[in-house]
Amino acid sequence: MRSLRFALALTLVSASAHARVVQVATPAELTAAITAAVAGDEIVLADGTYVLTGATCSAVGTAAMPIVVRAANAKAAKIEFNGAEGFKVTGAYWTFDGLDIKGVCAADSTCEHAFHVSGAAHHFVLRNSRVMDFNAQLKANASMIGAGYVTPNNGLIENNEIADTRARNTSNPVTKLNIDTGEDWVIRSNYIHDFEKQQNDYVSYGAFFKSGSKRGIMERNLVICSTASTSGYRIGLSLGGGGTAPQFCAPAYNAGTPCSIEHTGGIIRNNIVVNCSDVGIYLNKATDSHLLYNTLIETTGIDFRYAASTGEAVGNVLSSIIRNREGGTSTQTANVENVILGMFQMWYRMPLTGDLHVTGGVGTLIGQGPSDPLVTDDYCGRPRPAGALTIGALEHSLGSCETTNPTTDAGVGGDAGTDPGESSEGCGCRTSGGAGALIPFSVVALALGVRRRRRR
Repeated sequence: MRSLRFALALTLVSASAHARVVQVATPAELTAAITAAVAGDEIVLADGTYVLTGATCSAVGTAAMPIVVRAANAKAAKIEFNGAEGFKVTGAYWTFDGLDIKGVCAADSTCEHAFHVSGAAHHFVLRNSRVMDFNAQLKANASMIGAGYVTPNNGLIENNEIADTRARNTSNPVTKLNIDTGEDWVIRSNYIHDFEKQQNDYVSYGAFFKSGSKRGIMERNLVICSTASTSGYRIGLSLGGGGTAPQFCAPAYNAGTPCSIEHTGGIIRNNIVVNCSDVGIYLNKATDSHLLYNTLIETTGIDFRYAASTGEAVGNVLSSIIRNREGGTSTQTANVENVILGMFQMWYRMPLTGDLHVTGGVGTLIGQGPSDPLVTDDYCGRPRPAGALTIGALEHSLGSCETTNPTTDAGVGGDAGTDPGESSEGCGCRTSGGAGALIPFSVVALALGVRRRRRR
């Protein structure tokens, strides 16, 4: 036992010897620190503005010694990227925490990604940050390493605000979180809003997993496709997105082998999706999918599309309906469909802004959904009861909680295991951020049905 304790002590000393805190205050210092990074480094950005064209993050961290890039004070380190890709991450175990990142390119087609995560960049983490004005704030995809393709797995996107300050004037794909290939990614407790594409097919997405990816989870996110616009075809969350060219699809990566399954085993649960001119949740060749206890307000519903799309929809409350399209199949249990805007407005304070503080009688939703081993909490991170559940993302049997913005500034540089849905009092409630004051859609326009559904 003494020898084991001695060996452990030596290991801890060795790890401590290699861990460094690197303080940076200028763009040159930041890029130098990233270039020279080794496992265990914590690169801490002083308050200020850092103007960069991009930075390559190729060093490899470990589970015990990740490489962390964080702001000294939450969102007080402002990074402006003027280039196609900001942080190009190819090494494993990189964490980015508490940053305020903005694309400042003169042409929208130039600012592609704030983060491009590829190849062996496993266990990538982005949390507690604000990322604005890119065609895809995050792009993840496979890359050729040696004789074969390698996918970045086990990524975590948590507690961020992801949005654009205006519509993207580009013909390039516009998807805020664009995860192609990869396994076991989690998109949790983010505020994703205001995304629109103004050229070509006019289609934009809040987030998707596709290209042969597996076991992705989207949970406890607030997605407001638009707070003002009624143009374009805006889709909230998706397994499969718009599909993948065969040469980019796992596992074959072969132009002659169709991408027959875009995603396998995905879970979309406890999300609030609002103001989408197209569907709130879209499944495109997504097999064994689980859509559980989501609230969709003023969207055109949920689509299971094509024969490869299979799964279940349980306990969702939504405008419009759940459709099986072009061969898609699903089992549907305890969903409340075709809820008009007026009903949501009777239940909640300002549903078009994502404010679901209860103001009316929601008793018809309480206790009407079956318990499910995949649903143990609600949108606010509060434990669901052991028996029947409230339909939708909020467990109304526990009372109201704050929903307008799930992101907080807590936890920057702190315990990586902290649940971002927990307040300092541990009640599991949300706190509203400054971006919570949203401009709603015109109610008149919504009443007149000023929405377009893309004929995909």
